[in-house]
Amino acid sequence: MGAFKFRGAYNFLAQLSPEERARGVVAFSSGNHAQGVALAASLFGVPATIVMPTDAPAVKLDATREYGAEIVFYERETSHRDEIARGIAGERGATLVPPFDDPRIVAGAGTAALELLEDAGPLDAIVVPVGGGGLMGGSAIAAHGIDPAIAIYGVEPKSGDDFVQSLARGERVTIAVPKTIADGLQTTSPSDLTFAVAREHGSTVVTVGDDELREAMRFAFERMKLVIEPSGAAGLAALLHARVPGIAGKHVGVIVSGGNVDPVRFAELVAESRRPSEYPAKRRV
Repeated sequence: MGAFKFRGAYNFLAQLSPEERARGVVAFSSGNHAQGVALAASLFGVPATIVMPTDAPAVKLDATREYGAEIVFYERETSHRDEIARGIAGERGATLVPPFDDPRIVAGAGTAALELLEDAGPLDAIVVPVGGGGLMGGSAIAAHGIDPAIAIYGVEPKSGDDFVQSLARGERVTIAVPKTIADGLQTTSPSDLTFAVAREHGSTVVTVGDDELREAMRFAFERMKLVIEPSGAAGLAALLHARVPGIAGKHVGVIVSGGNVDPVRFAELVAESRRPSEYPAKRRV
């Protein structure tokens, strides 16, 4: 379904009892977790209800419906999606599948880093996009299970720097819903679990701007023939614009976390970007 979120969703549903599966699952998401849960639920024959914002990308809404899930809409600016989802789960006796705040979700997400290391061999660092921190946490656990020396870097939007602020203060910080083209990274606070994992594994988080995300999308399309959604381009953007410190001459892996973007929207974003004639650092990406 075009994003890493399927890994955590499938791992979560795989561990439910037959009785829990029969009662169904509920999730809340702007798109990729929605699709991951919907697809995993269809494979297990589990009824799924997804709480999604009214401004969710149409391509993600359509895919979630096509995987068989029921969609309940909410207003991103005025409603609390987790409260709506918990209410529905309580009424129906269903199981809530959180987007990142669960060990099963984090473990599933971490298989992306595990496969990266299996394919690429030893790495000095891994760079991943950061929303709620499940992918960063899972990547850290998987990577450090193989080599504790691997540095873990997360990348979030400049306008959504809740992880940067939280790590700097040593406590979870909550911000307003960030204004960014990276709809999958519009989280407002780390969870207790993902924040604890980030601190335990010494993860560093940096930020990139929307213009840098657009340029990374363009670079991937022109040079690598890859279609990447804004959220999935965060790690690549940080490397192309030298936002990650201390990696010159190192063997670095970057996880492109998703490619679910409407073709028209993708063309608009790429057209709005500048074609970089020279990047700040010469490195193989």
